[in-house]
Amino acid sequence: MIKEALEAIKNGEIVLIFDSDNRERETDMIVAAEFMTPEYMTQIRNDAGGLFCIPLSSENSDALGVPFMTDIMEIASSKYPVLGELNPDDIPYDEKSAFSITVNHRKTFTGITDNDRACTIKELALMCKAGKQKEFGKYFRAPGHVTLLRAAKGHVRSRKGHTEMSIALMEMAGLTEVAVCCEMMDDKTGGSLPTEDAKKYAKDHGLVFMSGADLIEAYSEYKKNK
Repeated sequence: MIKEALEAIKNGEIVLIFDSDNRERETDMIVAAEFMTPEYMTQIRNDAGGLFCIPLSSENSDALGVPFMTDIMEIASSKYPVLGELNPDDIPYDEKSAFSITVNHRKTFTGITDNDRACTIKELALMCKAGKQKEFGKYFRAPGHVTLLRAAKGHVRSRKGHTEMSIALMEMAGLTEVAVCCEMMDDKTGGSLPTEDAKKYAKDHGLVFMSGADLIEAYSEYKKNK
């Protein structure tokens, strides 16, 4: 399945990844950010419905100079004490939040339309691909409508979230380590989409579905053989 997933990602296609029954118990739609289009934005918005996030590798995050949101809150809490009280230290499935800042590309208008968000996402990936992360502030503004996530250093070997799985997939595919992920929601229950329904969606739309466990195992083998 990993070979099919890597081929799909290289071709700019969406891949569905279920993390774990012991974690979020969610399936995310994932695509390489460098291939993002308004059409994908519309499809993922309609058919997934969760929060659009942009996982960045630890290396790209450092090169861009974007911190964890919790770091910003800690620094600002001396002036705004409530930010210290809001520290997300009780996440039931994780030790730390991957959230960073939100951005819009400077050539977007409101930043929220499918066209605008697709533009922000793709331009960010292309900037990283070109190694021009130092120009981040020149072409992007914050806050915005695209949520950045910082992957843990070492990716899935350090943390087993969709953020890290997305980046591991990009790395194995030889693509820019900037991705798009969005949780699949269930219109009937108001919860996350049941795994069997996510598998059916993948089958009906000709998309690859794989488990996070299989991806993590494949990544471990990939690193051993490098």
